[in-house]
Amino acid sequence: QVHESGGGSVQAGGSLKLSCTTDQYTFDYYCMGWFRQAPGKEREAVATVAPHESPTYADSVQGRFTASKNNANTSLDLQMNSLKPEDTAMYYCAEDFRCWSVPSRYRDWGQGTQVTVSP
Repeated sequence: QVHESGGGSVQAGGSLKLSCTTDQYTFDYYCMGWFRQAPGKEREAVATVAPHESPTYADSVQGRFTASKNNANTSLDLQMNSLKPEDTAMYYCAEDFRCWSVPSRYRDWGQGTQVTVSP
């Protein structure tokens, strides 16, 4: 299981940090990722991290978002800087035994946390 925290409302150009906590086994051996879904749009990958590999980012967030694994908290954190109104969405954390190119293939999802960026 995964559980998200963080999120909220911020003005354009601001920053937010999301955290996704899970159990030790999932943290060590499974692919974890952050995804988002805006109203009327499909769910898309934001950043995915396979065990012992560097994160893979969506082009739209490259250079602005940083995903990192926190060993102490067994969490996957997402630091979001230089936020834009188009980043507004529900953000979800997911995990599975491998990383998938299609979000719908991930097995386990959190409840989501809302991120709203105002102009």
